Amino acid sequence: MLKRGVERGEVLRALGEVFRAHGYEGASLTLITEATGLGKGSLYHLFPGGKEQMAAEVLAEIDRWFELHIFAPLRTADDPARAIAAMIARVDQYFHSGDRVCLVGMVALGSARDSFAEAVDGYFARWQTALASLLRRSGLTNSQAQRRAEDALLTIQGALVLARARADAKIFRRALSDLTARLLAPPA
Repeated sequence: MLKRGVERGEVLRALGEVFRAHGYEGASLTLITEATGLGKGSLYHLFPGGKEQMAAEVLAEIDRWFELHIFAPLRTADDPARAIAAMIARVDQYFHSGDRVCLVGMVALGSARDSFAEAVDGYFARWQTALASLLRRSGLTNSQAQRRAEDALLTIQGALVLARARADAKIFRRALSDLTARLLAPPA
């Protein structure tokens, strides 16, 4: 049972920030209890599977957000330029203009990757598929669309890493700005 007035979504957001700041491996129970304001007993009542269940639910929550705000709109959009602009704006919003790391990407690079392989792969595969589908509808061949969608994910993830490493969020914003033009460029 959650503390009075504390929503499960709030707990998942707090857990997500702990995992972003310390990685899955470094997210100790002490850090988790401090961030959530819940005691160990409450946490294990909510998440009987422990830290692995916590991380799985956080990844599922991220996936739901991206499905609603990124993947589904890309799959259903009629206007590629507007859909790409909306995707870029939402990505910028979600990652706080490059100041917030991609937790799914962190998990993919960490030693916990195998525990969450399906969630990690599904997140990136569905994003690439949804974007490639939009790009095919804009007139690109399947091969061109797949390559550009892959390049988009590489650009976003790489820009997040570089912006964080260099402590310069402008890197991320420039990458997103350049990405829009590359995605909408006429077929070569």
